[in-house]
Amino acid sequence: MRKKISVSELRLGMFIDKLDGNWLQHPFWKTSFKLDNPKNITALKESAVTHLWIDTSKGLDVEDKQASKAEAPPVQNDDKTAKEPVKAVPLEEEMMAAKETLARAKQATMAMLQEARMGNSVSAKDVAPIVDEISQSIARNSNAMLTVTRMKSKDDYTYLHSVAVCALMIALGKQINYQGDFHSLGMAGLLHDVGKMAIPDEILNKPGKLTDGEFDIVKNHPFSGWEILKNSDDVDEIALDVCLHHHERVDGNGYPDKLSGDKLSLVARMAAVCDVYDAITSNRCYKAGWAPADALKKMAEWKDGHFDEKIFQAFVKTVGIYPTGTLVKLKSNRLAVVVEQGHGTLLKPVIKIFYSCSHKAPIPNKVINLSASNEEIDSIEVPEDWGLEHKDLMDALGK
Repeated sequence: MRKKISVSELRLGMFIDKLDGNWLQHPFWKTSFKLDNPKNITALKESAVTHLWIDTSKGLDVEDKQASKAEAPPVQNDDKTAKEPVKAVPLEEEMMAAKETLARAKQATMAMLQEARMGNSVSAKDVAPIVDEISQSIARNSNAMLTVTRMKSKDDYTYLHSVAVCALMIALGKQINYQGDFHSLGMAGLLHDVGKMAIPDEILNKPGKLTDGEFDIVKNHPFSGWEILKNSDDVDEIALDVCLHHHERVDGNGYPDKLSGDKLSLVARMAAVCDVYDAITSNRCYKAGWAPADALKKMAEWKDGHFDEKIFQAFVKTVGIYPTGTLVKLKSNRLAVVVEQGHGTLLKPVIKIFYSCSHKAPIPNKVINLSASNEEIDSIEVPEDWGLEHKDLMDALGK
């Protein structure tokens, strides 16, 4: 069936039957072809062509946005395997389950990425159960999964970064009341960096500064990933879009296609924020990660050109100004770890006090809600300065 559509309705998988206008108005030597390269979409949108004809018997039809919205599951039932709403549980209760899920997710992601490294196709079916587990954990208590995904070293960054972005995408989707399939959203996060498997190890894990030529190779990983995924089983358009465009910027200075503003899909704008946040808060082979609160401050300085402002604001609400697991010093000269976000204001989270700075000794744990207390946060602390590791803080959250 032939159908006339606007270029704004184009999507990968369509079959273009005819382009309106003469051949001088577009960059293609033929006017009938399968739309299987995202660069062709960009070229058409930047050309003088405003409308074209597609053949739905040979390719995809226009996306039915109303139908997809009507069929979208309610937020509280975002996991497609859930038969009833997931019951919320306290952070301490969910921490152990989240750690176990993280361990399984690491193994599954390692196996998947190693297949990609060897040039084999990637099957979404193999990691689908892990995405569902992460989604269910987020539904029970999002703070637990978002906290444990920060427990990664420079050696397992590549694998656990993918898991972390998966969790962040689902949590952010819940925050903005995303009207779509949360499983697809999480899968897109898990698969977004598969193209890095095409980067030589000596460049991917280089401890020093990359040369211009090496950085050009790294910048090609979104397209490399898209090429891997487009030939893989059960990988949908959301995953393809996120893989290709998670390094784009709203000001058009990203890569690979330099898309800007409304040309970037919602999921690509979400992925850009989630990817950067986890990357800069993680220990890498060439630098130590920033504290989450410091990372958010830095991202706020970048947001005008780099991120969608509304998405970034929603992301801050998702993780909190003082993310769960943050070590803080109180004005009473005691140390505490953030255990939960405050319901009234992000500036007053729920904390667990455990150490006296005056006496330089542990004290009995005490959980207080700063919204109902005269206690105040004085500063964000670096755990290593107090002889602590992030693991110690994670353990404290589970007690």
